Amino acid sequence: MTEQRDITLRVPVLARVEGEGALSLRVRAGRIEELRLAIYEPPRLFEKFLEGRDFGEVPDIVARICGICPAAYQMSAVHALERVFTCDPGPWVRRMRRLLYCGEWIESHSLHIHLLAAPDFLGYASVPEMARDYPDEVRRGLRLQALGNEIMALLGGRSVHPVGVCVGGFYSAPSSRSASALCEKLRAALPDAEALVAWTAGLKLPVQEQLFTSMAMRHADEYPMNEGWLATSDGLTFDAEDFEQHVVERQVEYSTALHAHLAGKPYLVGPLARLNLNLDRLPSHIREALERTGCGFPSRNMFHSIVARAIEIYYALDEAVRILEAYEPSRSPRVPVHARAGIGRACTEAPRGVLWHSYRTAADGRIEAARIVPPTSQNQSRIEQDLCLSLEDYGLEHDDDSIRLRAEQVIRNYDPCISCATHFLRIDVERA
Repeated sequence: MTEQRDITLRVPVLARVEGEGALSLRVRAGRIEELRLAIYEPPRLFEKFLEGRDFGEVPDIVARICGICPAAYQMSAVHALERVFTCDPGPWVRRMRRLLYCGEWIESHSLHIHLLAAPDFLGYASVPEMARDYPDEVRRGLRLQALGNEIMALLGGRSVHPVGVCVGGFYSAPSSRSASALCEKLRAALPDAEALVAWTAGLKLPVQEQLFTSMAMRHADEYPMNEGWLATSDGLTFDAEDFEQHVVERQVEYSTALHAHLAGKPYLVGPLARLNLNLDRLPSHIREALERTGCGFPSRNMFHSIVARAIEIYYALDEAVRILEAYEPSRSPRVPVHARAGIGRACTEAPRGVLWHSYRTAADGRIEAARIVPPTSQNQSRIEQDLCLSLEDYGLEHDDDSIRLRAEQVIRNYDPCISCATHFLRIDVERA
């Protein structure tokens, strides 16, 4: 019989995740009695930085919150401010914003799959180690990531912290020539994206089903990115204006990170939640590629998140080609914006999930108050819940290093952007 001991597990240094934090685990009689994912980085105060600023400064400031998904912060911000100002930028801007989001999904998901997740599932400590045995797969991932960056640079002027976005649209329109040249590159990469779906599904993924609530945006006829309403797997639907009536953030005593609950419970946002709720919005050829993998969706296996990311890369690439094939430059890439006092709230689908912004403006357009709820903070409680279930299922009788590796794998699976959302991780083990 395996000896059951009380242990306290503190987890020092979660590699391949940005930010600082620690995992403490108390085990009694082979069960987890208490688990705490502590984040101890200081607040970054971006919401306070925005107070007193002109609304036109907001897109460039919030882009600095994250170097991986800057456009997501810009998109949620401009949608919220345009709600305040009752501004409709029109169909050209709408298409270009969707194209920009396609680029961000492609680059972010490609980085996560190849640099963070795949090494875990293939048993490597880092992507350079993995590249020795899987050079073609790593090159494919980097090619796709670079294409995502090219899409963002086309509209944003540069791929990191883009500067082309403004309330009301874009500062300039790409030329037909540059759009056509990029479209050809994207079209040529579609076989790579389809192959990536099959490759991720063929990885030796842990098999564990969990009960959890998914939350994501829905749209009448599109896979959601910029527009739509919020929906959950429990059947709840609501508008971004009502976000605070359903999602409650609370401070936990052991962490600087806020924890969000939906109807009093943890919930999931991100690619797996999006795919679970929006399978019917995928084009038929992409849905068929998913069906060929044999992974059953909607899925309750959190490790199917890597397959969901690959499907979203394939979708975003396909959608970008569709938009660029019909591209025509606009003589008016932005519409006039007339500031007024009011409150606007909006959300969009960042690569890591629902990103909600709220702004209160003065009559001259200055920001009086701002609130931002990013996806990683929304997933904090779900990560803790997943860790409890996954580590108990894995077996707490394993040695300390094995438990540490599984805990890191579980956390990395959420693609947590700690510094930009909240903050992350350290494992040293004390056993009593």
